Amino acid sequence: MNVIKTENLAFEYIKRDDDGNVEGIIRAVDGVDLEVKPGEFIAILGSNGSGKSTFAKHLNAINMPTEGTVWIDGKDTKEPDNLWEVRETAGMVFQNPDNQIIGQVVEEDVGFGPENLGIPTSEIWERVEESLKAVGMWEFRKHSPNKLSGGQKQRVSIAGVIAMHPKCIVLDEPTAMLDPNGRYEVIRAARALNDVEKVTIILITHYMEEVTHADRVFVMDHGKIAMQGTPREIFSRVEELKELRLDVPQVTMLAYELKKRGINLPDGILTIEELTDHLTKMRK
Repeated sequence: MNVIKTENLAFEYIKRDDDGNVEGIIRAVDGVDLEVKPGEFIAILGSNGSGKSTFAKHLNAINMPTEGTVWIDGKDTKEPDNLWEVRETAGMVFQNPDNQIIGQVVEEDVGFGPENLGIPTSEIWERVEESLKAVGMWEFRKHSPNKLSGGQKQRVSIAGVIAMHPKCIVLDEPTAMLDPNGRYEVIRAARALNDVEKVTIILITHYMEEVTHADRVFVMDHGKIAMQGTPREIFSRVEELKELRLDVPQVTMLAYELKKRGINLPDGILTIEELTDHLTKMRK
């Protein structure tokens, strides 16, 4: 069974004037079909206004479809009786960690979610330890979140979601407000959860380097899925991405420019090591 499935998903925002009259309708998500298998690492890219964050909010039943259906672990998100099971299955991490952290001490904040689920106290503390260790924040368990860096705060947010034992974690632009070191910390934690714990990861981002290790990439534009494939397949289509107002990883662009100048390189190079290896072989 797919952990996530959407069928003809559409969502519309209704614009109203001060008197409540409808001024217009914006179709933010438009006919999206998508399936995600347990344990996959999926990345969703798109420029501002592409609909990627609006789509992400359907996976945790924050948004409800205007048309179509979303199933999370086989449960229709539109059914009120499924709400809590959907949100237990698909945990959500947002852009600003300060909007998710409510505890005065790291370990108390991480334990808040399981406590709301009615988990016995002894098991809560087991989950707190387990999740903080999973994101490399166990040594900060007694710290105040206010004393942490942005990347550390976001890892605490992820730990709080992990402690609820979701099958899937949806990360909605989790590194948008972080510096490069913070971005690296958060993506490394997400990859480790996927590799070691086999947690399904849905990463919404506009940082191209963050998706090179994903199993599949979906590119959204004007609410639709414009491209899909492996990272190598997607980043081999440099000109199409440019038309969608998106970049490619810097090393991919370098290889692309070298190829245009006559150097025999494959499309979709994703890492410096890969580029170096190809150039070294050419010199021999």
